[in-house]
Amino acid sequence: MAEKHWYVVHTYSGYENKVKTNLEKRVESMEMQEKIFRVLVPMEDEIEIKDGKQKKVKRKIFPGYVLVEMVMSDDSWYVVRNTPGVTGFVGSGNKPIPLTPEEVEAILGRHGEDKPAHVVVDFEVEQPVRVIAGPFKDHTGVIKEIFPEKGKARVQVTMFGRETPVEVDFSQIEEI
Repeated sequence: MAEKHWYVVHTYSGYENKVKTNLEKRVESMEMQEKIFRVLVPMEDEIEIKDGKQKKVKRKIFPGYVLVEMVMSDDSWYVVRNTPGVTGFVGSGNKPIPLTPEEVEAILGRHGEDKPAHVVVDFEVEQPVRVIAGPFKDHTGVIKEIFPEKGKARVQVTMFGRETPVEVDFSQIEEI
């Protein structure tokens, strides 16, 4: 029996989950479980911080692409290629190129559930902010450094007539 590999399938953007569902149904109805094993839309957790509020969201790592673990043959290629929403395999010409084991490991590692969430912050360095909570409440200042992995920012505030750097949580500041 031929070896199974991971292949990258190009889809219409925004249709990744629909393609995954459609392909899984087709594998079942066409009895291709011996050739098409897993369909994956790689996702990662992302923490968005907007208006001082943290929200955990799932984000597609590769928008417009779905990964398929399969044994490549004429009939398995046909099933995947003719799934609604699929525009083709990634590869040269009509020959799909499988991912290398290193690429698969890197992608599946990023997709893993135990990975720390990626943080997206809507603050910028040199942005004026107001501290709205904590010991520096009601002070205004300018962001000098951002630490997304810690959920904090270093803000330069004026206290007692002096410029003082203070470290605050993103949830403790708002833009002015």
